[in-house]
Amino acid sequence: MSEYLDFKPARCKDCYKCLRECPVKAIQVINHQAAIIDDRCILCGHCTLVCPQNAKFVHSELDKIKQMLEGPQKVIASVAPSFISSMQIQDFSIMKIALAKIGFYDAEETAVGANVVTQEYQKLMMTGNFKNFITSACPAVCQLIQIYYPKALKYLAPVDSPMIAHSKMLRAQNPEAKIVFIGPCIAKKREGQESSAIDGVLTFEELILLFEEKNIDLQNIATLEVSKKEQGVNLAKSYPISHGIIKSFATLLDNYEYMAVDGADRCVEVLENIETISGVFLEMNSCKDGCINGPCAILPRGGSIKATSDIREYVSKEKMNAKSYAISLPEKVSIEVAYPRMRNHSLPASDHEIEEILHKTGKFKPEDELNCGGCGYNTCREKAWAVLNGYADIEICLPYMRERAESMSYEIIHNHPDGILVIDEAMNIMDINSKAKQLLGIIEDHIKGRPILDFYNPTDFLVAFNEKKNKVLNRVHIPATDSYVNLSLNILKGNNVLFAIMKDVTQMVNYNDKLSSVKMETLKITDAVIQKQMRVAQEIASLLGETTAETKVALVKLKKTLQEEEKGVE
Repeated sequence: MSEYLDFKPARCKDCYKCLRECPVKAIQVINHQAAIIDDRCILCGHCTLVCPQNAKFVHSELDKIKQMLEGPQKVIASVAPSFISSMQIQDFSIMKIALAKIGFYDAEETAVGANVVTQEYQKLMMTGNFKNFITSACPAVCQLIQIYYPKALKYLAPVDSPMIAHSKMLRAQNPEAKIVFIGPCIAKKREGQESSAIDGVLTFEELILLFEEKNIDLQNIATLEVSKKEQGVNLAKSYPISHGIIKSFATLLDNYEYMAVDGADRCVEVLENIETISGVFLEMNSCKDGCINGPCAILPRGGSIKATSDIREYVSKEKMNAKSYAISLPEKVSIEVAYPRMRNHSLPASDHEIEEILHKTGKFKPEDELNCGGCGYNTCREKAWAVLNGYADIEICLPYMRERAESMSYEIIHNHPDGILVIDEAMNIMDINSKAKQLLGIIEDHIKGRPILDFYNPTDFLVAFNEKKNKVLNRVHIPATDSYVNLSLNILKGNNVLFAIMKDVTQMVNYNDKLSSVKMETLKITDAVIQKQMRVAQEIASLLGETTAETKVALVKLKKTLQEEEKGVE
C-alpha cells in the first residue's frame, strides 16, 4: 500500500487506463486489482485524473493538521500561487482571513520562496557550468530524473523547490512554528514528508473540506474592506502556469534558449534525448499546462485555459501598480540541495526470459507481438518484463485472452455431444455445431447468417424471445430427420440472442414406444388368457356341479340301503 496514493478495490474494473497513461508504469495489476508500485511512482497524479471509475484516492493529512491547528503552537501556511485559479479569488488577503478563521497563525504565498529560487537559478546559469539547465520546482520531475534518467542529474538545478525554500524562510523567522504547505500537488506530500522544513501538506481539495466544515465562504470575505501593504510585484507568482518560471526572470540571459515542457509524457521524451540538445533552459512540469492543472487543483469553468488567464491577470494587476522586486534570503538559510540518484527494485530481463513469457501467451514470432497497448504497456516485451517482476498477471494480454476464450468456446460448442444452436432476435443462425446440423438434417457447410426458418419451424424460439423467458420442451419432434429432442431454450439477455441445446432422445422415444407396444400386446394376450381360463373354470365348475349332484343322490341311496339292512339284522 502506498503512503500517498491508492486504489479503491471495489471500483477498479480491469480497464488498465491508469497503467496505459502512467508515464513510468508504476502501477501493478495483480488478481484484477491495480496498486501503486511505491519505489517506481513519481506521484505525478495523472492516474487520479484519467481513472473513469474514480478508483484512486489520495491519503489525507487533514486530521493531523486539524490537531496542529487546535494545539498550542503557531501554524503558518505557505499557499501555492495557483490558489488564484483553484479558489477563484484575486486577492491573497482574502485567503489569509479565511485561513485565520480555521486556526492558522499566519499565511504567505509560496511565491515568496519561488522568488529566491529564480534568483538562485540565475546565479547558477551565469556560471556557465550547465550545458542544459532543468528547473527543480516540480518534485515529480525531480523524482523522474532521479529514478529513470540519472544522466540528466547534472543538468538538474541543485536548488530547493519553492515550497521547501519558502518553508526554510518561514522557519528562520518563526523557529517554533509549524509550517503547512497548501497546493494542488500530490508529489508535495512526499517531498514534505522527506524534508524537515515542512510539517504537513494540504491539497486544495482538503482545504475546501476544512472551509466547508467551518462554514467559511471566500466570496463573502471578498466583500470586506481589507487594507493592503504597498510593495513591488513578485513575478514568481507566475510559477503555476506554463512558461511561468521563465516569466519570473526580470531579464533573461542570452546564453540559453528558453523552453517550457509540461506533461509527464513530454518530459520523458525530452529526458530520453537530453544529450542531443545543448544550451537549453528547460522549465519542466509533470502536469500539462502547469500546476494550475495539478491532480488536486480545482479547475474553473473553462479549464486550464481559464486558470492560466486568471494567473496572468493576477500578475498583470500587480505589474500595473509596482515594479518587480527581489526577495532576500534570511541569513544562514541555504536553498542549495543535491538530488541523488534513486533506485527502484525492478529487475532487468534477459531476451531469453522475455521470450519464455511471450511463448506462454502464444507469441512465438515477431509478427505475433501486436504491441496493441490493451494491457496498459506499450509493447508485448514491456508487458513480459512486468510479468517477470510480478507487476502484471500473464493473462492480462487481451488478444491472447480473447483468442483463448474463442478457442475454448469453439471447442466446447463444436465438440459437445448435444446439438447447440445460437440465433439472434431476427431468427438468423449465429452459430451451430455438427450435432445440431445432424438433428436438423442440414447438409450445407456455411449457414451462419441464414434464417432458421429455412431448416426448422422457429415457433418455439419466437415464443421464448417474445416472453423473454427460458423454456424446456420435451420430446420435440423434428420432421426433417424424424428425430426427437429435449429442447432447452435460454435467452442471453445481455447479448439479445437465444442459446438452444438439443438433447437427442430419439432412441429413448423409439425404445419407449416399442416398450409401450410390447406392453399393450402383452396386456391383450394376458386378457385373452384370462378370458379363456375363466371359460375353462366355468366349464369345470359346471361339470363339478353335475357330478356332485349325482354323487349326493348315490350316497343318499347307499345310506338308506345300509340303514334298512341294519334294521333287518335286529
